[in-house]
Order: sequence, then C-alpha cells, then structure tokens
Amino acid sequence: MMRRFLPLAGLAGVMLAVYLSGGHAFLSLSNLIRQRAALAALVEANLLLACATFAVVYVVAVALSFPGASLLTIMGGFLFGWLLGGTLTAVSATLGATVVFLIARTSLGSALRGEAGPFLTRMADGFRKDGFHYLLFLRLAPVFPFWLVNIAPALFDMRLRPYLVATFVGILPGTYAYAFIGTGLDSVIAAQEAADPGCAAAGTCHIEVSALVTGELVAAFAVLALAALVPVVVRRLRPRGGPSGES
Repeated sequence: MMRRFLPLAGLAGVMLAVYLSGGHAFLSLSNLIRQRAALAALVEANLLLACATFAVVYVVAVALSFPGASLLTIMGGFLFGWLLGGTLTAVSATLGATVVFLIARTSLGSALRGEAGPFLTRMADGFRKDGFHYLLFLRLAPVFPFWLVNIAPALFDMRLRPYLVATFVGILPGTYAYAFIGTGLDSVIAAQEAADPGCAAAGTCHIEVSALVTGELVAAFAVLALAALVPVVVRRLRPRGGPSGES
C-alpha cells in the first residue's frame, strides 16, 4: 500500500533539497540576465554539455512545478537560438510533464479523483470522450496552469502514449514562440542598460515576461486551441448511428 507513495515521496524530497539549497532562486529573470554571459560562454565552449545541462534543469523544473519554466524557455532561445532552444525545451518539458503524470497516476490517482472539485469534474467528460484532442486543446490554450494539465489526465485514466504525443505537439507553438522571444533578449537588455547603466550585471533590470508577450501572440494561441477542439465538436454533432452504407 505504502509502496505506491514512494515516487511522490521521492519527488517531495528533491523539491525540499532544491529549496533548501537555494536552487529555486536561480530561476528568476534577473538572475538569468546576470548570468547570461557565463551561460553563453558555456554554450560556446561545449554545446553538448550545455544542451544536456539545460535539458536536465528544465525536466527538474517542470517535474517540481517551478513557476520559472517560461523564463527558461526564453533563456533557451537566447542561448541556443529559437529552433534548437525550442526543441530542447519541448522535449524536456514533455519529459518533466510525464514524470508528474506517472507520479500522479501511481500515487495520487484514486485519492485525487475522489476529492476532485467542480473544475476537475468538468474536465473528466472531455478526457473520457476524446482525451487526445481535449488534452491538445488544454496544452494549446494559454489560460490553464501547466502543472494542473500535467496531473488531470492521470486522474481520468488517459494512456501514456496519447498523453506524450498531445503534450509534445500541444506545447510546440508556445515553446517556439517563447524561444523566439529569447533571441531578442539582448536588444531588450541593451535598452534597459541605456536607461540604467550596469543594471544587467547588478540584476536590477526591470524586464517583465508579460511585456515580451504580445496580444497577437495570445490571440494566435487561442486560435490554435480552438482548432484543436474541432474534432471534438464534429464527433458530438455527428449522428450517433451514422450512415449505414447500405442501399
């Protein structure tokens, strides 16, 4: 009985160790800006090691549900370019989300399902009728917390393979968009430096992630999310019996 809680206990132990060591403070925009020269030097010196380190940090950040994952995506674009940085991020985020999914299914599934509130109860219908496209919609829509969408499918018996595919495909547009934003981070920092010399080195540049995200980008995410719902709507509108094909 207690064995099924071991993965959850392990995750909690890692989370505690990271917080006690101050590792969570690394995932702040000011700190990443302050360290950007050293990080860029690491990438130039050993690209493979830099990619592996970035991937591990990102998987851990997602698995522990740290709120700074979007900052890492932007930094990935800055360090590796939008294509490599976005791809590394998408793969790492999918792996981290899968860790959360498997732990939730193993350790928390039945308990959380019994305590599910109205919001999760409404989600249950979508997962049971067309789990793949519903999860794709949730991944594309920018309004749902990433950690919640990692856990919810595990509560409603979604299989691992469609979870992996829907997660990877669903996060690609947003991931590449944030990575592309990262490629222009230097120009944003330069503008801040012009107004406040030395702010980057001191970690005092005032740059908000929300200021880097345009309304057009959010609108594009909304359109993609609605497109993912089209198959679900079509299935609901289609007559139950369907054409018989007999003359």
